[in-house]
Parts: sequence; C-alpha cells; structure tokens
Amino acid sequence: MVDLKKIVRAAFTIPALCALFVGCGGQQDSSSEGSLPRQETLYLSGQQWGSPATFNPLAESWMAAWPVGGRFNLMYEPLITYNTLNGDFEPLLGSLVDSLTNNDSIVVDLNPNAKWSDGKPVTSKDVKFIFELGFHYPGAVTSFVTEQISAINVDTVYSFDSTSMQSTMLNERLSFIVAKNKRNNPLSVKDALQAIRIVPEHIFSKLLAENNNSLDEIKKMMMDKDPVISGPYNLQSYSPTKIILKRRDDYWGNAALHGGKLPAPKYVVHPIYKSNEHSTIALREGSLDASMSFVPRIWHKKISGVNTWFEKPPYFVPGAMPMLIINTTKAPLDNKLFRRAIATSIDYVAIRMFAVSNYTSEIISGLIMPTSLEKEFVNKEDCDKYGIDFSLVGEYKIKAVQTMIQQAGYKSVFNKDGSLSHMENNKGEKMPTLFITCPAGWTDWEAIVTIAVEGMRKAGIDAREGFVDGGQYWPAMGTGNFDLIMHKPVADVSPSLPWSRFESVMSSRDWRPIGDWAGTNIGRYNQPGSKDFRSEIDSLMALIPLMTDKEQIKDAYHQLNRIFMEDQPAIPLTYLPEQFYEFSDRVWTNWPTEKNPYAPPQLPWIASGTKILWNLQLSK
Repeated sequence: MVDLKKIVRAAFTIPALCALFVGCGGQQDSSSEGSLPRQETLYLSGQQWGSPATFNPLAESWMAAWPVGGRFNLMYEPLITYNTLNGDFEPLLGSLVDSLTNNDSIVVDLNPNAKWSDGKPVTSKDVKFIFELGFHYPGAVTSFVTEQISAINVDTVYSFDSTSMQSTMLNERLSFIVAKNKRNNPLSVKDALQAIRIVPEHIFSKLLAENNNSLDEIKKMMMDKDPVISGPYNLQSYSPTKIILKRRDDYWGNAALHGGKLPAPKYVVHPIYKSNEHSTIALREGSLDASMSFVPRIWHKKISGVNTWFEKPPYFVPGAMPMLIINTTKAPLDNKLFRRAIATSIDYVAIRMFAVSNYTSEIISGLIMPTSLEKEFVNKEDCDKYGIDFSLVGEYKIKAVQTMIQQAGYKSVFNKDGSLSHMENNKGEKMPTLFITCPAGWTDWEAIVTIAVEGMRKAGIDAREGFVDGGQYWPAMGTGNFDLIMHKPVADVSPSLPWSRFESVMSSRDWRPIGDWAGTNIGRYNQPGSKDFRSEIDSLMALIPLMTDKEQIKDAYHQLNRIFMEDQPAIPLTYLPEQFYEFSDRVWTNWPTEKNPYAPPQLPWIASGTKILWNLQLSK
C-alpha cells in the first residue's frame, strides 16, 4: 500500500522552491503594498522566489528577475506569441506571414506602430541586434540561435495608390533564414521567434560602445532605473519582498492591438513569498489574485474562492511531462528489459491521485501527450502493443517485473519478512542500490519519487530516494552523475512539440560522454558508434521539421514513439500543466476558464496569456 501519510506530510511540510532573502542594491522599494489602491492592483506570484538580482534583459535568464528573465511580455516583448490552447501564432511586435513561411525562411512583418517607451520606433535594427548578438558574443542569451538562423533579411513593404501613383511604406518585413548547414529546423526558428524578447538597439549599442564592446560589463548592470522597454508595464520599485510594476498608459499596443483600451490593473505586484504555503494562504484570503504555484488538494481551497481552469478534476490543462531520465551507460540500467521492468513496477494511479492531487488525466505510453495540440500524433494500437501494461496490479505486476528482471540477467533477493534486501547480477555479485536524484523541497516531485520507489522495491528493484539541493541537482543532471533523475524536458509548450521532447530525450546529435555537460539526452541514450546504435532516430528527427504532409508527419512520430517504447530510455510519470493556473475572483473577475477560453490558462505575464490584462474586470 502507498503510505499516504508520508505523501501528504511531504506535500505540506517541505517548502517548495524556498529561498532565503538577501539585501539587494539599486532601486529600492520605499512604498508598502498597503499604499497601492487594491482596486487598481493585481497581485501575481509563483515566479520569483528570492531577492531580485538584476533586471537586465541581456543577463542570463536564470539570473534576471521577473518579469525580465524567461518568457515574460510585461516589459520586453517578443515578435509573436504562441497560443497553447489552439496552436495559433498571435501578433505582438510583429505578425507571422503564414503565406511566406516555408522550410527556407520564416517571415515576420513588424508592426509599424510599435514604439519604445522613449518614443522611438521598434525597427528591424532592434530585432537584428538581439538575434545577432550571439554571432558576436558566445556568452549572449541568444547564442543558441546561431545554430537555427543563418541570416535575417530585411525588406520594406509598400502599398501603391493607382490614383495618385504614389507608394506608401507599410512596414518592415524580416525573413529569418533557416540555417541549412546547421540545424536546418524551421520548427526551432518559430520557437525562437516567440521566446526571444526584443531590446532597444539604440540603448544597448551605445552601452557597448561606452564599455569597449564588453558584453560582460553590460551584463553587470542592474537596468532597474527607468529602463527603455516596449511592453505595457515598467518597473516602479522592488525589494526582497516584492516587485512592483506600473502601467504605461502610452503603451503602443493599447491602440494597435486592444482597440484603445488600457490594461485593467494600474499596478502589477509580484509578492516574494518564502514558500508555496504562504502563497496559498494569500490566494485563499484574497490578498493574492493569481498564482502558478503547486497547491495540493485544491478542491478544499476552491470552497474559499480559489479557482482553476476546469471546475472539476483534473482542474488544469496538461502541458508538461515529468519523467525519470535513466542513465543508460551503467548496469543494470543499460539493459532495456531492466528499464522496462522499472517502468512496469511504478504505481501511476497513486502518482496521479496522491502525488499530484489528481491534477492530470491518465497517462499513456510514449513521449506524446494526448492533448489538443499533440493527440493527432498518438497511435493507440502502438501504445497497447509496445507500451507499458498499465492494467497490471498486485501480484500480477510483481510477477511481470520479476520475469523481466530475470530475463535481463538479474535477481532480486528478499528478506524472510518479504522485504527487499538487494539485487544480484548473473554472477551472484551484489548490485549497488539505485538512487533517484530529485530536488529537495519540490513537494510534488518528492511525492512522485516516494511512490515510484515504493513500487520498485515492492516488485524487487533496489532503488531509493535521492533528495538533494539545487547545488547538487543541476550539475548532476548536466554531467550525467546520476542513476535516475527527475526531469521535465521542454517545460514550456512551444510550436516545436512533440518534436522537441523527442530531441531532449533521444537525439544523439549532441551526445556527450559522462562528465561532459549535456543539454539534451542527459541519459546518454543511443551512443553513436555503439553496437545498439539506432541511426533511424536521428534520421527521423532531421526529417520531421521539414515535412509538410500531415500523414507523413504522423507516421514519423509513430515510428519515433515505437522506438521510445521499445527501448524505454526514460519513464514518463504523469502529466502536469505548463504552469499551474489558480486565481481568486474576490477583487478581479473575468479570468479565462474552460467556459470562457479567450486566453490560455496562463498567468497574465506570458505568451498570449498577457491579453488577460485587458479583459479583467473588478468584482462588484
């Protein structure tokens, strides 16, 4: 039986993503939250867990504070946004020209009305500056695009009046040329267009010139005093306990994109809580309006006015796939039968019901999620034939796992009381215990691992929890210093899914040996040159982004998914939302929901969810 007390205790007593506050320099917040009019202020949380370090958009994204680091639209904006409900690209600083998009280039028209907060227009110079920064500086936040884009061509679009015989400039048109001799991947180019935030070239070029073109010197700047931005809100103040943004009433997009309306809240505040528990209490009390934090057993909080996308389970829209990545270079994990045994031993129903509070649909085999954006690529017959048998329970599950363990050449040794002692190989040698590396304090992940370990041990697999702090977790993940590790590859719902998930788990293009840093395929699966190397994986990975025929794309994904299920290089455990989406309607109403889906279930700071700001209404 699953130890429910242990799961619930972990979920409620270990602060998730807890951070100790330290003093920060720069523009300090001299106001108090109480000084802001509640009817003009929107309180959002779940992204910032420690004191702001910098608001510099050229700093590493993990360093930059909300709302600068990551995919936030409130200060710096991308060219286009991606709607994770329907897969549409929506305009922002520019708009995607679908009729001109092909495998050679992705074309975007700049909005001629887009302006910086200092009144200067947003132009192709700004776009080229940030995208091409990586060509000049390997340490730039956009250095990755050098593998995706070979050049950016700029043209001017005109309209012609046959009566006056005069031409009028409409806008600038940018063609992002796909790097054919590198990644040759139009899907990744589209990912970049909705992920990269544009910065003002006239500001940063001047700063570089004043600092001997040293990007490192620019990165050291806080950029917290009246930054020049294009977005609807600018930084007003910050402290170790909150970040306050103030609405820009002269924001260009009010007229160009929102019919002249202003965003409803004048202020947007991100309180910096010490743990998920503190944000949950604030949400329940109405002092917090929306959050993306994990809230266990949310049906209890809903009575207190906490709402979600769905009124009933699973409450949230799935978008990410937490999984156990397996180090396929070490025994017994280098044996695909043994990996299948591990996958079969896990109690997925207990994970869904208890670890993640039934916030997800039932899991299916493979790396493709049965969501509105991916379900067309799922082949149910393949899942039934090649996937895990989820119907196995009790003694039937244990017998099936034991059969696979023995076929893999290993043996489980049990104590007299029936508990597992250890495992042995076919030479009778004792095998070391396997550990599942997981960040300590991530309550939902800890609960998942606890349930997984219990299932493994019950079925005869010697595994234990390995909860570590972030200082150990991230280096272990990159260098391969683990047996199994909790990971959520491709946490953001992007245009390239499910391709990017397969790349993250299975691609051997960037394969690195243990000890070297790996950004993808951290389990070191499918080593090039090895006797079990499957070249068809990389062939399919290269072909899919260039395919245009839907049936060919489906068939290619079916093939990839079959290979994944046959070799089991990772074990998907459950589905979770891209971000948790909980809101209170005590102060602000008209939040998007399943019944009112005008925007995706995202907090109003990211992707196309930002439009929520123009649709919120005060409660009566």
